[in-house]
Amino acid sequence: MSRNPSICFVAHFAYGAMAGGDSGHIGGVERQTSLMARWFAAQGYQVSMLTWDEGQEDGVEIDGVKVFKMCCNDAGIKGLRFLWPKWTSLIAAMKRADADVYYQNGADCVTGQVALWCRRHGRKFIFSVASDLDCKPRLARVQRFGDRILYRYGLKHADKLIIQTRRQREMIQGNFGCDSVILPMPCPGPSENNYIGSELEHIVSRRVLWVGRICEAKRPNRLLDLAEACPELNFDLVGPAADTEYACGVCQRAKTIANLTLHGPAGRDRVSEFYKKATIMCSTSDREGFPNTFLEAWSYGLPIVSTFDPDNLIADKGLGVVAQEVLGLAVGIRNLCSSPDRWREVSQKARQYYLENYSVDAAMTKFEKVFIDVNGKSISGGSEMFQL
Repeated sequence: MSRNPSICFVAHFAYGAMAGGDSGHIGGVERQTSLMARWFAAQGYQVSMLTWDEGQEDGVEIDGVKVFKMCCNDAGIKGLRFLWPKWTSLIAAMKRADADVYYQNGADCVTGQVALWCRRHGRKFIFSVASDLDCKPRLARVQRFGDRILYRYGLKHADKLIIQTRRQREMIQGNFGCDSVILPMPCPGPSENNYIGSELEHIVSRRVLWVGRICEAKRPNRLLDLAEACPELNFDLVGPAADTEYACGVCQRAKTIANLTLHGPAGRDRVSEFYKKATIMCSTSDREGFPNTFLEAWSYGLPIVSTFDPDNLIADKGLGVVAQEVLGLAVGIRNLCSSPDRWREVSQKARQYYLENYSVDAAMTKFEKVFIDVNGKSISGGSEMFQL
């Protein structure tokens, strides 16, 4: 009789997301990884996670997930710490976890380190791409030459690669010769009774929400231009600012715009309140992977007006408006705000699309199948894709 595989999530920065509170680094990848670990544990799987040492006891159990610690992030002597204690403590933690399947998300030297250990010890390795940058040959997110070699090794020797869009599948195949499977990432959202609150309040508020890191890649300057072009609308800019001259300039200029409020970084509970009060979600990036903010917005039934459209989903599924310039964004937002019927139609499509693809159970059921199949060696070669 076959059994479910034991699973280990290699997620160096995820202890804060698992333990709760505001300590440590907590980003989108860490939230998703901790969510996945908890889901598998709730289904009766033996689940572990490897994180940096942040003062916790080794092997502490959180919501059914056993957390094994490696060294501290800043441990060791510069120039030597890559091997000892970072790599050695990773190996030791992987041994203690003793799992059938190991999972890691995001381009890093760790991708290759985990793949090497899994091949040597007869375990399975699943790697998940975090963004388009992980699929590009220059590997801008992986700075050192040796780290890039390890990452490429991990891609080549993973038992399964998970990506989020058709574009990423084409890039990973064309640039690295690797097959992959498209899976929708899970995103927790409000219940059916609470997801939208008062529909009339959403429309009348005429609030445009922007959530993300204030940095040049996300082009928040476009939001400022948009706010100045639409004085009849209210704009909320939410997120931490990068320590750059560009981000400083955006923040200073934002404070001079009467109909725009710069809120700074916000915890998850506070961000959900912004979604509840917004009329529209706005994205101004030129390029992304698959933003968690899109999934969160759709879970609240918010139309998205964006300069970026992953796999043309917004346009093809009727989930909002896509425009390349500020003028187009302004037209799209005004059209949705001035037509309650149109707003309601897009809102319902957004919520339904979220429920069918990205709600936790819908998405994790697909992940579960991949984990089971990888462990049983039953996945055949070739590109695969769940229909989104």
